[in-house]
Amino acid sequence: MEVTPLPGIGVRKDFATRNGRRIGVVTHRDGQIELIVSKSDDPDACLASLPLTADEAGALANLLGAPQLVAQLTEEHREVPGINTKQLPIKANSPFDGRTLGDTAMRTRTGVSVVAVMRAGQVHPSPTPDFTFTAGDVLVAVGTSEGLEGALKILKNG
Repeated sequence: MEVTPLPGIGVRKDFATRNGRRIGVVTHRDGQIELIVSKSDDPDACLASLPLTADEAGALANLLGAPQLVAQLTEEHREVPGINTKQLPIKANSPFDGRTLGDTAMRTRTGVSVVAVMRAGQVHPSPTPDFTFTAGDVLVAVGTSEGLEGALKILKNG
């Protein structure tokens, strides 16, 4: 990852993909955020730019971050038979939007452990029972297949 100050504009953070193309984010001094793709032969030449609101940037970070975290945990649990990792969303109509992890009684009811919560691009590891959920959160949970299905039903139906 490279960080480049852009005098009078803000900061560019980007990285090179396997094929040499650069993908990054420009955070402007006024708070504006842009997703950028640079030409492979000239990293200073922007091939495409997409302005994002803070909420959109957070949603994109969740889309990219949660699967990576789940993949890492899945790999680490590969040698432990019967243990699975799954992403569980808190949807706007969830009975737990605005309520705490403790309110779900998920561990007691299903044996599933919530190991992290992804929110607006931020990872909240090892949430405590008083962690309050918000619509759009993605829970990273570990447990048996049956337990994870039960946890999903709890978050959907209460």
